[in-house]
Amino acid sequence: MAEERLQNVLAKAGIASRRGSAAIVESGRVTVDGVVVSAPGARVDMERSSVCVDGRRIGAAEKKRTIMMYKPVGVLSSMSDPFGGKTVADLIRGQISERVVPVGRLDKDSEGLLLMSNDGDLTLKLTHPRYDHEKTYEVKVAGRWSEEKLRILRSPVVMPDGYAIRPVEVDVLETGFDNVHRLRFRLHEGRKRQIRYMCSAAHLVVLSLKRVAIGSLRLPDGMKSGEWRDISEKEINELLH
Repeated sequence: MAEERLQNVLAKAGIASRRGSAAIVESGRVTVDGVVVSAPGARVDMERSSVCVDGRRIGAAEKKRTIMMYKPVGVLSSMSDPFGGKTVADLIRGQISERVVPVGRLDKDSEGLLLMSNDGDLTLKLTHPRYDHEKTYEVKVAGRWSEEKLRILRSPVVMPDGYAIRPVEVDVLETGFDNVHRLRFRLHEGRKRQIRYMCSAAHLVVLSLKRVAIGSLRLPDGMKSGEWRDISEKEINELLH
């Protein structure tokens, strides 16, 4: 077996994405034959070397697996929570032998489509901004409605960190006489809590936020909160192309 970069070895073993694996290596958590290696590009021959993460040996690359999940509200998009909160890992524990991790994130207060995978290349292509994958959300908001608020939502709103987001495609699905409305957002950037901040800028309160699609992949109508299923190679190819 030819030598491979250490970060690629970790990614193929399902430890994290290539970028995440590089961070793990740089943090000093990886040893090769008992010696700490902090260079992600270090070459390793897995047939001759013993590679450990946090003292636990990793094996050969496991079979690639990607699932889609209907993440419920109140569940963290992470593999663990130091404060003891429920995570997406709890929803699949004991059901999946591969070490799949969340592809991107979905806020704790939000629900809907979340992908989990052990495919580092897929994770990179779906999360890196240069690949420009569209994510669709249906949002229920409260507040007095006007066309001016729609104009604000579609404008390049400045985030708290000073970053000006690109204009977002926003459609009105339904306006209510009780000042509760349904909107659809199509995002290509996905900054942290972006939709909630956009709505706040338009003096609208978010009542619920649901991600219904990532590119061509849609949350199935019959899928219930907390459920998951494998996605096929065909679905992955359509998602990427």
